[in-house]
Amino acid sequence: MTDRPTDLSSLPSYRQPWRGLFSARKFALMASVVAGLGVAAYGLSPQGAQLDLFSTSAHAQVANEVSKVARPVGFADIVERVKPSVISVKVNIAEKVAKNDSDDDTPFQPGSPMERFFRRFGGENGIPGMPGRGGRGGGRAVTGQGSGFFISADGYAVTNNHVVDGADKVEVTTDDGKTYSAKVIGTDQRTDLALIKVEGGSNFPFAKLADGKPRIGDWVLAVGNPFGLGGTVTAGIVSAVGRDIGNGPYDDFIQIDAPVNKGNSGGPAFDVDGNVVGVNTAIYSPSGGSVGIAFSIPASTVKSVIAQLKDNGSVSRGWIGVQIQPVTQDIADSLGMKKAEGALVAEPQADGPAAKAGIRSGDVITSVNGEPVKDARELARTIGGLAPGASVKLNVLQKGQEKTISLTLGKLPNTIEAKADTGGDNSSPTRGADVPKLGMTVAPASSVAGAGKEGVVVTEVDPKSAAADRGFKEGDVILEVAGKSVTSAGDVREAINAARNDNKNSVLMRVKSGGQSRFVAVPLAKG
Repeated sequence: MTDRPTDLSSLPSYRQPWRGLFSARKFALMASVVAGLGVAAYGLSPQGAQLDLFSTSAHAQVANEVSKVARPVGFADIVERVKPSVISVKVNIAEKVAKNDSDDDTPFQPGSPMERFFRRFGGENGIPGMPGRGGRGGGRAVTGQGSGFFISADGYAVTNNHVVDGADKVEVTTDDGKTYSAKVIGTDQRTDLALIKVEGGSNFPFAKLADGKPRIGDWVLAVGNPFGLGGTVTAGIVSAVGRDIGNGPYDDFIQIDAPVNKGNSGGPAFDVDGNVVGVNTAIYSPSGGSVGIAFSIPASTVKSVIAQLKDNGSVSRGWIGVQIQPVTQDIADSLGMKKAEGALVAEPQADGPAAKAGIRSGDVITSVNGEPVKDARELARTIGGLAPGASVKLNVLQKGQEKTISLTLGKLPNTIEAKADTGGDNSSPTRGADVPKLGMTVAPASSVAGAGKEGVVVTEVDPKSAAADRGFKEGDVILEVAGKSVTSAGDVREAINAARNDNKNSVLMRVKSGGQSRFVAVPLAKG
């Protein structure tokens, strides 16, 4: 309201009679409300004594009460309650590291294009499987340090897989400075989670995993053991949700801007109610230090994974046996889809549940048990969250027709290797026939050593062509064009002309490259 001053210094002097818009009774009421004095009668102090608004002491009292209202609330009460549940995790590994000369702590496989941008934040002396900073080579003990938190009073605690993976010895230090031995109950490499059990103690303070999902903009508190300094708390907000950082098909990270550093790995991110919304596991860091971009595993993922680790020591995931890829807008247009949604089946694996149920290359899986599938990652997470042996119904777009296909999930193998064709050398394919307006030449696969018998091999690509823009390179094998198998340049031209006659803006090709199949939508030039 405009008739109330925002600064006490703007009020008339206490030595002058009260004039203008404010009466003494009005100001007394205003002071009571703003300062939270809860005074029912006008002009009374909190003690019930008459308040002289024209005295220096009254002016000071009102100013003091108003300043209390303006003071920030802070997180001290929350921290005092949750910090005892957070632990420091130290591991020792006897390992030969002569072949590993890197000091980098990264969440990605060596050679990954993201490796130099994303960093794990294990201990200052390295992480399991990595050499310490004191030297390289030889057989010696490697130490690592991270964080974790109790989830039950009997000593079960959560941390990251990469903190304890391969550890010979695990020790935890609690917030009160006590040290205990711990054993690894189970680990899950795909989500980078681990469950440990602290021995020799009981009635530990523990944290509760949040039931709901955080919203972008919510406050979060990161608690951990950065650089081995001991329990440290930082605050920030949720910057984003559903982040994919290229770590695997189950990426669904919460991004936070609370500063986290080496040693925070495995520590919790709390909400303002004191519940764990995520487990801090990676940071974006070109330099190795915090730049305000950290990633946490959501509590919902932690709950499902830890439950299996506690019961079985490992995680079993459902599997349908398909190689999938996202549906881009170009691909959606080629398939006559209104929206670029769902997961495109690049290739069903032989004898897998999907292949047995009738799912084919080029099908688009649009929902699982009636729940829409937004993209390929969501399909992987949904199927992976179901138990092997479960029956599911998939809605599938197959050659323009919607179908419902029922199948029984298999068990996701621990390792799935791509079957690359190594039958010969295809580094120097013979020159083939031109494919008009696409900027590449092709030859029958059967005429090129090591290319197999199906499809046509790309023998040359114009670097300024549409084919080059879509990632085609020499040696790629085109298996299908517009849903039809091709064995010659004539088959390719015929399929392209048919797509043009149907007024298609692009044509969908199934391409095999490096043993992996994928679909590529190639735009068609007019004319």
